[in-house]
Amino acid sequence: MAFSDAIFAIIITLLVLDLRVPDVPPGHLLSGLLSQWPAYVAYLASYSYVAVVWLNHKAAFNRIQQTDRGLHWMNLLVLFTTALLPFPTIVVSHALQEHDNADQRVGIAFYALIGASLCATWLAFYHYLARHPDLLKEQVKHEFFRVERIRALAGVLLYALAGVLGYLVTPLVGLAIFLLLPAFYGITSAGLYQFRVTRRISHRPPPPSG
Repeated sequence: MAFSDAIFAIIITLLVLDLRVPDVPPGHLLSGLLSQWPAYVAYLASYSYVAVVWLNHKAAFNRIQQTDRGLHWMNLLVLFTTALLPFPTIVVSHALQEHDNADQRVGIAFYALIGASLCATWLAFYHYLARHPDLLKEQVKHEFFRVERIRALAGVLLYALAGVLGYLVTPLVGLAIFLLLPAFYGITSAGLYQFRVTRRISHRPPPPSG
């Protein structure tokens, strides 16, 4: 866990390196800062994504009692794709600031490819745990990680959709989906199964009074 947390910290640090003081003449600092809005949006999208990946990672390992070689490899795959995020973030930021529509479409599609790949590694991670319940703590329901695969698969499909719409329709549609997806994963970071159980309990009618 300490190794994984260190990787997440490095990734988030790398994200901020694309935020720079604009090279503008004196008296134009405000307009220069405002013109860099794509860099801020790209940073927000990727920071939020890494944040919910970290939350999902903590939630998963809080339910794991022991690890084996296969799980270590699944974890390394998740870290590998997460570590790629600063690159497409910079690509999208620069493409949007250069105002070239073709490059913007490619940048959005590239970011979507990395985002979908990250969700695919989570799908493999959850599938491995669903197939190896002996690695989980006794109180963890075996259904938990089987249900979690739905979240990961939804991410693969939605990032793919963002890439297609961003490339074929307009890059801003893809960018909007990039911002919305981390919100969904943040709300369900404790697990989709846990989220469903919590909602079921909260909507259960109170017992009749005696």
